[in-house]
Amino acid sequence: MRILNAMQAAARSLAAALIQPASAHCDTEDGPAVQDGRRALETGNPNYALKWVHAEGEEEVRASFDAAQAARGRQDADRAARAFLETLVRVHRAGEGAGFDGIQPTGTELPAEVVAADAALDAGTIEPLRGLIPDDRWDELQKRFTVALAKKGFDVDDLDAARDYVAAYVQFFKYAEGEDDHHHHGSHDHAVHQHR
Repeated sequence: MRILNAMQAAARSLAAALIQPASAHCDTEDGPAVQDGRRALETGNPNYALKWVHAEGEEEVRASFDAAQAARGRQDADRAARAFLETLVRVHRAGEGAGFDGIQPTGTELPAEVVAADAALDAGTIEPLRGLIPDDRWDELQKRFTVALAKKGFDVDDLDAARDYVAAYVQFFKYAEGEDDHHHHGSHDHAVHQHR
């Protein structure tokens, strides 16, 4: 029994280590999914948020958004808005095969590669990542950056294009964080292939 418990604990530790890169960015208060969730609430346009979830998760997120919108001006408005943000991030992470332990607070420490990758997309140049990524990974990183940057100017109301951008964004970030696979991830791959 002790061996089984030890093996289960080791498996949990390994799983936590494996999903840490994903949790380092998309489940934080300052992360892009939460920021877009807030933008959706402010503008009344759920598409800002829906681009972060696969088509199968859209109904759940949309229902939570509608509940938050309906609660505006009521005593439970903040709670409904928070429930929407948590639903958004949970469904997004489930689509990537990652767990969800709640939205991490503002100021959560992020890997330097993540901060630099965000800065690179904002600035339109990959230079912020120079020196943080090994030389043997640079060519592939540059390809993923170029793809993500080219898709960045999507129309928020074109969910196909928006999800296509998020798929490219995730590919770029995952590689910057050290993942080596060359296929799309979870929800974004699902969304992209469904809508092409």
